[in-house]
Order: sequence, then C-alpha cells, then structure tokens
Amino acid sequence: MTRPGLLLVIAALLQLAACASAPPPEPPAPAEPVAVAPPPVEPPAPPAPAKSDMRVSIAAVGDMMIGTDYPQNHLPDDDGIGFLADAAPYLAAADLTFGNLEGVLVNGGEPGKKCSNPSACYLFRSPTRYAYHYRAAGFDVLSLANNHARDFGEEGRSSSMQAIAAAGMHHSGRAGDFARIEVDDLSIAVLAYAVTKNSNMMLDYDLAFETVAGFAASHDIVVVSFHGGAEGTDVTHVPFADEEYYGEPRGDVVWFARGVVDAGADLVIGHGPHVVRGMERYKGRLIAYSLGNFATYYGISVAGIKGIAPILTATLDGEGSFVEGEIVSTIQLRPAGPSIDAKQRALNLIRGLSAEDFGEPGLVFLPDGRVLPAARPPVTPHELDTTED
Repeated sequence: MTRPGLLLVIAALLQLAACASAPPPEPPAPAEPVAVAPPPVEPPAPPAPAKSDMRVSIAAVGDMMIGTDYPQNHLPDDDGIGFLADAAPYLAAADLTFGNLEGVLVNGGEPGKKCSNPSACYLFRSPTRYAYHYRAAGFDVLSLANNHARDFGEEGRSSSMQAIAAAGMHHSGRAGDFARIEVDDLSIAVLAYAVTKNSNMMLDYDLAFETVAGFAASHDIVVVSFHGGAEGTDVTHVPFADEEYYGEPRGDVVWFARGVVDAGADLVIGHGPHVVRGMERYKGRLIAYSLGNFATYYGISVAGIKGIAPILTATLDGEGSFVEGEIVSTIQLRPAGPSIDAKQRALNLIRGLSAEDFGEPGLVFLPDGRVLPAARPPVTPHELDTTED
C-alpha cells in the first residue's frame, strides 16, 4: 500500500474510533404533564319545599265602584286617580289581591236594562281607563259576578273583561270564566259566583261544588268568591237559610260556603249585603261572609255601617290551610275614598258578629287587627231546606 493510501486508512479508523467512544446523545426531556381539571360536579338541586312550609298572602275587599258617568257624570274630581291611595299600601303588600267590581268598565253605550226614573237608576258605568286605577292600587283579580256586572248588557261585561286584561289583571264571573294565576310556584284559581243571569251560578250548588272540585284537583289553592245574601243594615247576621231581596233568591250563603270548602276550596270571600258579616274557620279554611262596601263613590249608600269595611289579608300555606290573617279597618267619608279607620270599627263588628253567629268561629281577633286560628268543636253541616211552602 502506498504511503498516501495508508494515511487515508489510518484517518478513517481514527474517525470510527472517535465515533465509537462518543457518549450517546441525551434523550429529550419528557414533557411536563398538563394538569387536566376534573369535570365540574353539579351540586344536587335543593329539595322542593314542602307545600305545608310555603306561604302565600291573599288580600280581599268587597264592593268597588269608583265613579259612574251614567245617567249623569259622577266621576271623582281627580278622575279617580287618588280614590284608592290611602288603601293602596295594604292592597299592594299581598301576593295576590282581589276585589268585587260593581258596574261595568265601558266607554259610552246604552244600558242593558231600562229605568222608569233615570235619576234614581242604579246603573254604574265607569270609563275603561279606570281599570288602571285598580291595577295601580295593587289589584290582581276582579270579580264580575254580581248584579251590576251586566248593567250595560253582556257587551258591557265583555268590555270590562277586555279593560281588566289590558291593565294586566285577571277576571272571573261570566259563566265559565275563571282566573288562573301563578304565585311563587303555587297555582291559584279564583272562581267568582253570583245569583245573577249568565254568571257562574251560586244557586246551582251541585254544579258549583263539582267545578270547585275540578279546580282543586289541578291547582294548589282555590279561592271562591260569591255575591249573595240579602242587602241592608238589618242583615249583618247570616240566617243559616235561604235569603231573598225584593223577591229575588239570594242563596243560602253558609250552605254554599261550607259546601265549596268540602269540595276543595281554600278561601271563601263573600260580598253583596253592602254591610260586613262574620267569619269562621271551617275545616281549616277561612270563610268571610261579607266584606261590605269598600270603595263606592256616589250612587251606593255609605251611611252608617254601610261605609265600614275591612281589607282582609289571609296568609295560607301551600296546601291552602289558614295560617294567620289581618283586618285593616276602613271607612268611607265622602268625597274621599276608603280611609284607614283608627277606631277599627270593621274589626270590632266582625269580631262580634263572628261570635254571635258561630259561637266559637275557630278564630281569635286580636286588638291590633291580627286574626289567628283557634280551637273549634267539630261543625255539623246544616241541611239545605228544600221543602216547598
């Protein structure tokens, strides 16, 4: 081998030896582990509260008619804006507020009945804009089941229904018309009855009881109102019998009220006599037999006890049982609307009438207006008198 060739072989061998003795390359550093958050664990939903632990407050008043423009203009000077101002804080404080609307809400139109003497005609027509006065005061549902709801025919009652709905309230009264309201996860039905034509008929007891039972099966709470009983300052006591007024049947209000409770009603509100009547707690449910004239401008007498009325607030549990209540006494001294009565005349009247009519009404009326449940012996329902003269 020539010298240059030998040199090339030696150089190659040296290069191979160097490669053989070189340390192997460092392996790449392992990647840092990436922290992966565990999937969020949804907390279990809180159990739904027991219905017996739930509470709902329902305020109720009797007859209302805050101005009529028929046959002459007898609307308040401020167009009714402030007529309910004194009572509004108490009305608006409840979860649900109810009142009975006497007359119609309609702009113009002819009466549904004729009067021989228009100057003494008891027909009540308020402008449709007055619906907003009731809403502003805190009302949620109005009854159109009474003897003045059709003063301007069924067209007038239809106008009332439309005005009430447009103002954001509910209504009940025409045959088959019932209110359904949701309050804090409680479904509430309000069923208004009267003894007058085309209304949910109070005098058809069997149908009324059947209807109430149907609503009780599908709603948490059922409120029933009725416009019944005789009228006048001499009818503050319930007679436990059928009543009449100028020959018109006005029903047996105790039979009706206890019957709807037996069928599933949870609160019963009466109006119609234009004076207050007593209250009782029957099967754990509150019955108020008449809340009198609450807010009635010219055209309805408010003389003496006809101008005394309560704002009744009943607190029920989610099953409809009466928990507690409150009576705020009001009085009408025209031309003002209902004003808070420091003498608490409505409270005192109702307390006395309740004891006189029912003995132990299952209620205690405290001096500050609170109404609480009290022990009561079992009530034996009276029999409806169906005998003929």
